[in-house]
Amino acid sequence: MRTLPDYLRKGMKMILVGANPGERSARVGHYYAGRGNQFWPLLYESGVIPEPIGYEDDRRIIEFGIGMTDLVKRPTRAMEEIERREFAEGRVLLAQKLEELHPRVIAFNGKAVYEKFTGRACRLGLQKEQIYGAHVFVLPSSSGQNTGADLAVKKRYFKKLALLLKSLKD
Repeated sequence: MRTLPDYLRKGMKMILVGANPGERSARVGHYYAGRGNQFWPLLYESGVIPEPIGYEDDRRIIEFGIGMTDLVKRPTRAMEEIERREFAEGRVLLAQKLEELHPRVIAFNGKAVYEKFTGRACRLGLQKEQIYGAHVFVLPSSSGQNTGADLAVKKRYFKKLALLLKSLKD
């Protein structure tokens, strides 16, 4: 089954971690391509990235020092379709990537992604603990299926992430 490649390299300012590719994203070969997903506009409008890009140009994210990957690489319609075994395998693989690449910030796109990775509950925003020396930030999921946070709430957290990134010395 087709999935999405990681966009990762050493020395990245931030790595964004999603749950897994949606079926449409996997089909078209680009991150956050699902109808109703507000990820790309939120990145730009919040100031996380300096220019607007769409899912068709997702690989350009690396130009801004930002990488992308998923906790689980198998595409599904919804996160609930992912099996416990897949999360367990994904945790190991993601931990290896994060430890090797040493990003300054790890941002999880959704509380559920962070909670499945760490096994701990969390609140949105900057977390107290670091992972592999990186600041940890939990965003509300940008998915159109996330009805728990309206667009204004999502924007507020993406803006907080942008401020964190700007506060880091180069």
